[in-house]
Amino acid sequence: MTAARHSWYMTLRHLRALWRQPWWIAVTLVQPVIWLLLYGALFKRVVDIPGFRGGSYIEFLAPGVIVMTAFFSAGWTGMPVIEDIDRGVMDRFLISPVRRGSLITGRLLQGALVIAIQSVIIVGLAVVVGASFPNGVAGVIGLIAIAALLGSAFAALSIGLGLLVRREETLIATVQFLLLPLTFLSTTFMQKALMPGWMQDAATVNPVNWAVEAGRTAAMGDGTFGQAAVRTALLALFLLLCGAFATRQFRAYQRSV
Repeated sequence: MTAARHSWYMTLRHLRALWRQPWWIAVTLVQPVIWLLLYGALFKRVVDIPGFRGGSYIEFLAPGVIVMTAFFSAGWTGMPVIEDIDRGVMDRFLISPVRRGSLITGRLLQGALVIAIQSVIIVGLAVVVGASFPNGVAGVIGLIAIAALLGSAFAALSIGLGLLVRREETLIATVQFLLLPLTFLSTTFMQKALMPGWMQDAATVNPVNWAVEAGRTAAMGDGTFGQAAVRTALLALFLLLCGAFATRQFRAYQRSV
């Protein structure tokens, strides 16, 4: 119970910081909204390509943009960790009785809440421009939960990288190196059957693609429940691995101070 309580306190700390800068949510939504509106309009005739299943490109695109937003937002979670290190805030926490794990889980919980808010906004915008979600509210909730799961995994990875490199410039370069390649090596913008063979192979082992396909199944019924369950389980395993990496790097930081 103490660990859960400390994690909640840390989450509240980060939420208060977000409350003082609520524009952060809007800023991180700019690019995904542009992609949803512009890509949705520019490539709406993609549905006419032989082999493309479905009658609306915006409906195909919307779950991918929600997952992409979670991925992009989570990628920068390590930045405030580096700021806390540089300002001495992290060291002050280390001499306090706070549970060490809560310093990581608090950020992950705050990030998951931000992803949920962003996802609800994108769902509303997608509905306005003509998308529908055949599986209803439950399907949308499932999609958001899957996006949050992916976001938590990459947030943990970002925290671990931040603790490893401890320089904002290096973390920015590393995150930028991951964001677009992993997004385009997924079914965010194109159905898997229409992708080149080597991209299909890459998508098979791409966590972003696992989330896109599982989220699309949850919200749109595209695919089987068994496939979605397997991909969600893989995401959970990926989260555990990233969490272990972040924990390991946190312990290495503790030994260095």
